[in-house]
Amino acid sequence: MVDWRQNVYNRTLKPGQPRVKIWNSAGLLLTYRCRAACSFCYYSCGPDKDGLMPVEMAIGVWRSLRDLAGQKPKIHLTGGEPFLYWDRLIEIIRAADTEGLGPVDMVETNGSWATSAEIAAERLRMLDALAVRTLKISCDPFHQAFVPIEQVRTLARIATQILGPDRVQVRWTRYLQSPLTSDMAGYIQCIREYPCRFAGRAAGGLARAVADKHLDQLQGQNCLGYLLGTKGVHVDPYGNVFIGQCSGIILGNLKERPLEEIWSGFDPIKASLIRVLAIDGPIGLMGLPEASGYEPLPLYADKCHLCTDLRRYLVARSAYPQVLGPVECYQ
Repeated sequence: MVDWRQNVYNRTLKPGQPRVKIWNSAGLLLTYRCRAACSFCYYSCGPDKDGLMPVEMAIGVWRSLRDLAGQKPKIHLTGGEPFLYWDRLIEIIRAADTEGLGPVDMVETNGSWATSAEIAAERLRMLDALAVRTLKISCDPFHQAFVPIEQVRTLARIATQILGPDRVQVRWTRYLQSPLTSDMAGYIQCIREYPCRFAGRAAGGLARAVADKHLDQLQGQNCLGYLLGTKGVHVDPYGNVFIGQCSGIILGNLKERPLEEIWSGFDPIKASLIRVLAIDGPIGLMGLPEASGYEPLPLYADKCHLCTDLRRYLVARSAYPQVLGPVECYQ
């Protein structure tokens, strides 16, 4: 386990100042591909997307987290829809088990693959044998626009029988028996009850439907606290590392250096575009030369909505390609 002083930013601090937390969890996006194209997806996943994480990359993140945070790193496997690449999903879990890295904390799914009780039971027994701690099943009006609710109910029932109720998490349980309509009215009710981050595809029509903040209301909302305090990252199938749920803002790439080196070198005050977000927040992006010509929306849902909308503008102009990407997050 590393000492917090091994981070370059932390070494500049005075006692008591907030520091970069040691990362102890990672969400591995096996792919951007998904049978669904949910209106709130942070990573803009869908049927037209691609990518597949190599086994060694996934195991490398596991090793790095153990070096960073000790013997109990938390890994969840997600996407996209990881079950679309079942063989790769199992290959990664088995490789981690063989190396003694510990069990997977969570596997996430929308249940689109569970087209029969037999298929569901066979795969769940495999996850049980490999000691996967939790199966997280998406259940909300966004996913039910693409996955029949009866299919999700069947998967949840069989998962509870095989894994036990303590190892099955339905997000959200209340919609399993009382689903909302898969239209804007249902979407708005869902995010009122369970607020979401307006990033990725959520920064499109969904954010505009609930936008209620003028640009000047987002002044002074910087991101330094979030950048410092988040203890987890997401890694996409191409090796891009995103902090927390800030999809499309690249801290580094695992093909160039391991995760522990990305953490030790992370300095939000010296990291180009990230510095602007840390000090001024998303509204500061409007002052970048490359943002010249950006026309503000009449209203925004929150600062993440503003940030994503501005970053889309920058990506369309090929600005900051080392920090803003991949294109999958912006389409």
